[in-house]
Amino acid sequence: MDDDGQPLFRWSWVESNWNSDSPNSIVNLLQAHVVMSLVPVLLGLLVAVPLGLACVRWRFLYQPTAGIMNVIYALPSLPLFMLLIPETGLTQLTVIIPLTFYALAVLVPAVVDGLGAVPDHVRQSAVAMGFTPLRRLVQVELPIAVPVVLAGLRVVTVSSISLVSVGALIGQGGLGNLFTDAFQRDFYTPAIAGIVLIVLLALVGDGIVLTAQRLLTPWVRARRAS
Repeated sequence: MDDDGQPLFRWSWVESNWNSDSPNSIVNLLQAHVVMSLVPVLLGLLVAVPLGLACVRWRFLYQPTAGIMNVIYALPSLPLFMLLIPETGLTQLTVIIPLTFYALAVLVPAVVDGLGAVPDHVRQSAVAMGFTPLRRLVQVELPIAVPVVLAGLRVVTVSSISLVSVGALIGQGGLGNLFTDAFQRDFYTPAIAGIVLIVLLALVGDGIVLTAQRLLTPWVRARRAS
């Protein structure tokens, strides 16, 4: 109950706003949240793998790349939004671009660490068996690096789902818009609904990546079982 004796959460509000004609209906906000969370994760992964491979191949690239990524990761998202708005406007792209760089800051080190975890004798065995560099990478090195890369991907997925909410400050926060609605009206129900849905979305996203990790690394389960 709040200070006025009213319930903190009103299910009737959720029912009436779940799938209404309004662009701010919960379903529409949920869909926008998924898009703005998923796109940076996928873009980050697509860029991080070749960039990480380049950093492993040419080690002198890693330190400056990691330094740049760490600086970007340390920047608050709101100033980045302000810098992008003149170019991208008040659109989802203004949220997606910073989140993509945040994803890179985590995924590039994960790719480098994953490939660095491949034992030298495994590489040498692959070379002795006549594997070309590309075949060795695809069939030997990347599969061994998968657990480390996907561990980083789990972090990126959950953090991306959470950080999208900051976009509500420019009207592009997905479920985060429920927080501003609650604050402006001094009405707790939208905020509680937003928190619950974001947590559930994070759990689903983490579960999907974890399932992918188990499917892609069956030898890990076999080793644990033995």
